[in-house]
Amino acid sequence: MNATDFIIVAIDGGAASGKSSTSRALSERFALMHVDTGSFYRAVTAEMLRRGVAPADLDGVRAALAALQFGTRVTGRRAEMEINGRVAGEEIRSREVNATVSLYSAIPEVRAALLGYQRGQVGVARASGFRGLVMEGRDIGSAIFPDADFRFFLFADPEERARRRVAQGQQDTIHERDRIDSSRKTAPLICPAGAVAIDSTSLTLDEVVEFLAAPIAARLAAR
Repeated sequence: MNATDFIIVAIDGGAASGKSSTSRALSERFALMHVDTGSFYRAVTAEMLRRGVAPADLDGVRAALAALQFGTRVTGRRAEMEINGRVAGEEIRSREVNATVSLYSAIPEVRAALLGYQRGQVGVARASGFRGLVMEGRDIGSAIFPDADFRFFLFADPEERARRRVAQGQQDTIHERDRIDSSRKTAPLICPAGAVAIDSTSLTLDEVVEFLAAPIAARLAAR
């Protein structure tokens, strides 16, 4: 596989916009490595909470970051973050992590610490034999891979997103997370210029997946 055969698909959006389910489906359809950067920030948040470091304690956050070593474990098509050799478990979906992940994610030092790691997933995907990767998050098309082959931004009405969260059995402060993520100074949640925006409010998952899959399939067929 040469450099031009490898594709990067960037999918951004707020909580419950459909990006995770869509990313997983595209990963399976096109044999791409799936990278959920939200789980990275959740893993770091869980680690900070485990160490008793509050998001307002910037000196403590910096010291903790200096002690963390990031690695990647590929399970199936999924890239999982290792912190000091350990993959975080279900604790990254806890109520405490849900409530604070946006606070830690807004810290510039945290985003800087993860920037190179996220971009390094290309090398992990290549080494693992994937034809490309689909990376989901809140700043993929704007900050991590602004030159990605495909950049999509998913959004939906707040009421629909809240309904989806309840259906998933999760409790999330969606409005507050959106406010923090959209207003942070470093890599805010935005629809990147030139990205394809999709309103998933009234669409089924299959409809969203098919819409995104069409141009990817055409590109791969041309290669």
